[in-house]
This record gives sequence, structure tokens and C-alpha cells, in this order.
Amino acid sequence: MRLWLTLLLLLAATFSAHGQATLRIGDPVDLKISGVPAEEQAQVNNVYTVDANGSINLPYINKVRADGLTPSQLAGSIEGAYRSSKIYTNPTITIIMQPAARFVNVGGAVRTPTRVPFTEDMTLLTAINAAGGFNDFADQKKVRVLRGSDVQVFDVRQSRRDPSKDIKLQPGDRVEVPQSFF
Repeated sequence: MRLWLTLLLLLAATFSAHGQATLRIGDPVDLKISGVPAEEQAQVNNVYTVDANGSINLPYINKVRADGLTPSQLAGSIEGAYRSSKIYTNPTITIIMQPAARFVNVGGAVRTPTRVPFTEDMTLLTAINAAGGFNDFADQKKVRVLRGSDVQVFDVRQSRRDPSKDIKLQPGDRVEVPQSFF
């Protein structure tokens, strides 16, 4: 009996902790709508990803802010947006956070090209260091960070001299370290 009660409490704590998790950029969410016609459900029910601006793009109402909200807060926000836009009179939204592994891919002229688990304080230098650091042929002046369709080039030597120039990374970023041409 004690074992059963312990397992039940552990399970409840797990679901409670997961329910309180906040959404971040790059998180996929499974959205289900009810209280609307079936053909409308088919258009709205989908897996959406929180974009680089912290929003998800939904049919009929466009962008809805998601970054920093819990799934229940996002559901309420979406329901309110559909009601205030007079799209649906009584929608019920269910948001399920998808288990998303958050990584930054580091490749090219590093000692160990790899997927680095993302942390909130991850910067360009910490990601490169987690991949074993630069190899002997790395061009540290032209390190590329790819975020979606955006590409930025950084001189990492400047970040070493001035840590304020070391940029923060986001889940899903790709870091490419080119080889230098001696």
C-alpha cells in the first residue's frame, strides 16, 4: 500500500512539474481545439513551433505570443484571441508540450563535432568549448551561426578579448567553424 501511495505521489509531482513548464523559443506544442465544427478542427489542430520571436502562427488569428507562458496560459490566450476576433464563440483549446530535446549543433573545424545540449546560459564560446574547442586548422575569424534562415558571421577572437561580444545561442542554432586557408 505504501509503495502504491509513493508511486502515485511521484506521478502527481511529475505531472504537476511538467504542467508548470514554460514554453521557450523552438519548443513544439500540440494544439487541439474543440467546440468548433469538425472541418475547422482539422485546420487548427496541429503541432506548432514557437518561432524566433516567441510566437506561434495560427489560422485566422495569426501570431499569438507563447514564449514564457505555461501551456494553460497559452490555451487561455488563444481562446481569448479567437473569441475577441469573433472567429469562434466557444472554443476550447488544449495545449500539450512536446518532449523536445534542445540542442545546438556545432560542426566544422572543432575537435569533436557534435550536438550540444542547450542550456539557458549557452554562448557561442561555450558551445564551441563543449565540442572540444577549435582544432588546429580552425578559422576563428569567420565562425557562422545559423538560426533559421538567418546567418551571422563572428570573429570569436573578439569574444575572448571582450566577453560582452560573446553572443547567446538559442535551441536549434547551428554553429559552423570553417577551416582557415593558410
